[in-house]
Amino acid sequence: MTLYQTTFENFDKNYIGSATMAVIGQSCLGAAAAMFILANGTSIPQMIQLAVIVLVCIFVNTSILAQMKHKVVFNLLLTSAFFSVLFIILNSLT
Repeated sequence: MTLYQTTFENFDKNYIGSATMAVIGQSCLGAAAAMFILANGTSIPQMIQLAVIVLVCIFVNTSILAQMKHKVVFNLLLTSAFFSVLFIILNSLT
């Protein structure tokens, strides 16, 4: 929990720069996840995964643009990174 708290404090202290880098970083990571998902085909499970990753990335970008609380943005950013990495790993193994 200490790592989470210190990372959030750094994010909160430098919010403008961190939010800018978050948009760029999570968009690139989400695009990579979408590429790995679509590399396995276009069946229903792949389309569900693609919809999930696109929605999560949209939520992060929307929360930043809507100027939501910094903690909400940070938590959505972590969720986006988690799902992106998860789908990259899942689709790399198959």
